[in-house]
Amino acid sequence: MDAAGNDFVIRGVSHAHTWYPQEVDSLAGIKSLGANTVRVVLSSGDRWTENDADDVADVVARCKANRLICVLEVHDTTGYGEDQAAATLDQAVDYWLRVRDAVEGEEDHVLVNIGNEPYGNDEATNANWASDTSAAINRLRGAGFDHTLVVDAPNWGQDWQGIMRQGAQDVFDSDPDANTVFSVHMYGVYEREATVVDYMESFVDAGLPLIIGEFGHDHSDGDPDENAIMYHAERLGLGYVGWSWSGNSGGVEYLDMVEDFDAARLTAWGDRIFHGSDGIVETAEEAPVYGGGGEPTDPPTDEPTDPPSDADCTAGYAVRHEWQGGFQVQVTVTAGTDLDGWTVEWELPDGEGIGQAWNAAVSTDGSRVTAVDAGYNAVLSEGATTTFGFTGTRQGPAAVPELTCGAGS
Repeated sequence: MDAAGNDFVIRGVSHAHTWYPQEVDSLAGIKSLGANTVRVVLSSGDRWTENDADDVADVVARCKANRLICVLEVHDTTGYGEDQAAATLDQAVDYWLRVRDAVEGEEDHVLVNIGNEPYGNDEATNANWASDTSAAINRLRGAGFDHTLVVDAPNWGQDWQGIMRQGAQDVFDSDPDANTVFSVHMYGVYEREATVVDYMESFVDAGLPLIIGEFGHDHSDGDPDENAIMYHAERLGLGYVGWSWSGNSGGVEYLDMVEDFDAARLTAWGDRIFHGSDGIVETAEEAPVYGGGGEPTDPPTDEPTDPPSDADCTAGYAVRHEWQGGFQVQVTVTAGTDLDGWTVEWELPDGEGIGQAWNAAVSTDGSRVTAVDAGYNAVLSEGATTTFGFTGTRQGPAAVPELTCGAGS
């Protein structure tokens, strides 16, 4: 819940800002595809170049300009106890104290993810996860951090030993603000749907807040069940953040969602997490602090229009999201007879432009817009439906045009 008591479910992706500080336009790209949250990778200076307070303040400002909730995380702690280069949670807190001015007063827009994957698989070190995490929380609270705090699991975030699962209640109880969220990273440990469900439901049943702070469609340590992760997160009302926008290397380039940080060049993974079942486009609601409803299980406020009836098909147009200068639309095509191909056309309202489209080939000729089936969704039996969508630019409120739908492509 946000500070005003509104429901909010995180639907976002991670962006490796600390390694690609020049890619500042990525936040706008992430928003344009429908995300309501971005998890931003920062460095405390212990392993990589430190992101100083001015840089962090700029990131926060860009998140707010793009109407995104900003989860800021320190990446230097990754694999502590197993990776000798990793920083401690205590060192991560030192960093947060150095950049406090950049996040103070931004509690409605910023979550502080204290340290990424702060322990590896070393059992002796992992035994200190709960006490070290509680100590980090209390140092931040004592220094005046009133933000929602996010704490990662050990075992490189995957908690296969169940340490966070067993110790979460004590850690939560140690937070004087009762405002700590637990984050599990689901990669190869979560190949089976039953494992995904068991972990998620253990937190829900205990009444403890959980997000899937990272996950992918594949990984070097196994093949996570991304379909189960997304479906059950949606079913249980849990947030998720996919890894990652772009710039992966070291053999995991397949985790890039877009090529070369370009929102118009989705990869297969990017298409899945944004446009697939239980994906970001389907389930995300803009944060209430930006005017969104924050309840992704509710139907959209803009229902499809009732277009004039055509013999071959009809099409309904629904504005799903709006943000400053942009909007997102879903169009539903309903077959009036058996179809092998369909085309939808409309006049572009004044002040609007077409951005990226999915599940259809969308083109413009002056103000005339034409959307043609994508091939795989061309064949529809009478009464069957399919959907396509697009993002657009706008100068005023997004308008709802009149559509025509016909057979053939």
